[in-house]
Amino acid sequence: MAVAASTSSLLKISSPNGLCFDGNSERRIKPCSFSWSSSFPLHNLSLGNSQAEPLSPRRNVVQCAWTRRSRSEAAKKPNRKSWKQKTDMYMRPFLLDVFFSKRFIHAKVMHRGTSKVISVASTNAKDLRNTLPSLNDVDACRTIGRLIAERSKDADVFAMSYEPRKGERIEGKIGILLDTIKENGIIFV
Repeated sequence: MAVAASTSSLLKISSPNGLCFDGNSERRIKPCSFSWSSSFPLHNLSLGNSQAEPLSPRRNVVQCAWTRRSRSEAAKKPNRKSWKQKTDMYMRPFLLDVFFSKRFIHAKVMHRGTSKVISVASTNAKDLRNTLPSLNDVDACRTIGRLIAERSKDADVFAMSYEPRKGERIEGKIGILLDTIKENGIIFV
């Protein structure tokens, strides 16, 4: 039998068939998974001492490390966020979200910490749907930008941020919408 030390520093004993047992009882815990270093036994290489110590049963012990964290350890220490990820929602609390469908333009400003919607504008709204000649052209983008800026100011939000999606460039309709919001007095941080 070989002894293996886990990351939680509990003594485990491995049997030849690959099952691990508690040191105190003979109940099955789980299959052992050894790392590369587990295949090397520990040897005492003292050259100065000519007297050979009698070999104890623990001399030919193989040490190993578990390759994965246990569930309890993972629950105690989940993956940590970086400093920027932790502080970003407080440094830039209001986020602009814009969605262009084939027929409409939807925009909203949300508070990141509480996920509360501050202002919303869409060309699918009844008042805009009947007044605009086209619901997804450049004039509709300017109208949505102006409405978002006005409604955000009414809610005392004068600065917001916009994070483009992966591979998205700030040009065309989204560029026009952002420029219109800036022209109406909102600061992008």
